[in-house]
Amino acid sequence: MDVIESRVDVNSKTYKHNYGQMTALVEELHRELDIAMNQRSPKAIARHEESGKIPAAKKLELLLDRHTPFLEIAPLAAKGLYDGKIHKAGLVCGIGMVAGRECMITMNDATIKGGAMYPLSVKKTLRCQTIAMENRLPYINLMDSSGAFLPMQSEIFPDLDDGGRVFFNQARMSKMGIPQIVGVMGLCTAGGAYGVAMCDEIVHVKGHGAIFLGGPPLVKAATGDEVSADELGGPMVHCRDSGVSDYYADDDPHAISIIRKIVGNLPAEEKSRLSVREPKAPLYDPEELYGIVSPDLSKPYDIREVIARVVDGSEFLEFKEMYGPTLVTGWAYIHGYPVGILANNGILFSESARKGTQFIQLCDKRKIPLVFIQNINGFIVGKAYEKGGITKDGHKMVNAVSTCTVPKFTMVVGASFGAGNYAMCGRAYSPRMLWMWPNAQIGVMGGTQAADVLITITNDQRRRMGQPEMSEEECAAIREPVVANALKEGNPYYATSQLWDDGIIDPVKSRDVLGLGISAALNAPLRDDEYGYGVFRM
Repeated sequence: MDVIESRVDVNSKTYKHNYGQMTALVEELHRELDIAMNQRSPKAIARHEESGKIPAAKKLELLLDRHTPFLEIAPLAAKGLYDGKIHKAGLVCGIGMVAGRECMITMNDATIKGGAMYPLSVKKTLRCQTIAMENRLPYINLMDSSGAFLPMQSEIFPDLDDGGRVFFNQARMSKMGIPQIVGVMGLCTAGGAYGVAMCDEIVHVKGHGAIFLGGPPLVKAATGDEVSADELGGPMVHCRDSGVSDYYADDDPHAISIIRKIVGNLPAEEKSRLSVREPKAPLYDPEELYGIVSPDLSKPYDIREVIARVVDGSEFLEFKEMYGPTLVTGWAYIHGYPVGILANNGILFSESARKGTQFIQLCDKRKIPLVFIQNINGFIVGKAYEKGGITKDGHKMVNAVSTCTVPKFTMVVGASFGAGNYAMCGRAYSPRMLWMWPNAQIGVMGGTQAADVLITITNDQRRRMGQPEMSEEECAAIREPVVANALKEGNPYYATSQLWDDGIIDPVKSRDVLGLGISAALNAPLRDDEYGYGVFRM
């Protein structure tokens, strides 16, 4: 493969300006991640320790193989929502190595509202189940939840993507042969009891682990009987009498050691094979990404400079370099894994879309994972382009993205607007994982563009009614709130709080998270049996 020749001048004024702005964004990201992991009330921490429980971070440390990475999922979920203190939506989740096996791991953080489940807690759980199913990952759940947050029960309980879907997915995962292992490390009430009972193997902790459909207060209200949580659903009840639980643990560390043994005892599964090669670090320092990419999305740069700092050896075999140049396509390796890359170098034209469609088909046929690097304002518009068939050519690319079945990964490094989000494998197109950089923005269109559209429509209406066009003051009254709202809702922190992505990441870590994502994907077949495409409008 050819080595990308970088033309970045690290001494230029533009580079240094970008570097300062991006490093400030990265520092803010690290602060937010630290708050989400560590900001807990002293009262909640003390109560947790008094009950004999260990914190979520310690559980994770004991569970994971030593000196192995943890690819956390949605670490800033629910940021700024509810009372602003439901960090991570109350759940620590991610992909990690347990007893030599990549696993999906989820655990309640009971120092946050006793582990209560909020609407976004459910959404995050469903996302983790989806990742486990798509990538055939064993599912480990460390349960300690007071159940649904009742004041918001209408947003948690009844709908297609609400709490019941969690148990539906558990049944499907069982049918798929995906191992499900749970540690009962606190109260598992009502739905929590079903979530435990539907797992393959249950490890039950003495002292604070309990499983019951109705807790002691409900039992007293319904029957008049007074019973403790341990008498009602403790490990002696379920390990000795009911048979619900399978392993008795003296404490949390003991339970985690049992879970590690269970995972180590699972049948070995051979991962899918790619034509891998020895990994090589990029020739260029990934930290230079800070100076290449401007947080001002109107400032252009060559996306190849980003690719050169992500792929092995900065080597890239570009496909159709001279045709449809606003979409860069080609082959590379990331941590030794072969990938097909589609990256934006401007707005999408018909030629770009046709090129992207062909490239996706090639990679899908050859079972090569796809990486989409998004910095896209959308498709070109206008009379000449409609005559040229931009609508049908855009449809071809969207169709190919939708129906290809190799693992897809998306990195939003700048703009992600309109149908460009769709064609470049946005969340709705089921990439295995999707991450955003801290400078990214997402929306139907940019705020200024949206405001200009509304102003144009309003002026057209006024002209039809024989009225004069709006004054500059009237235009500003429309423009300013639209731009402000677009900045708020297009902000990556807004997006990640809603779980529109799997996390905001430091640009320097792009190569590593992609490598971890690809490795996890190899636990499943590289392509499903429904290979093929729908009708392409020619």
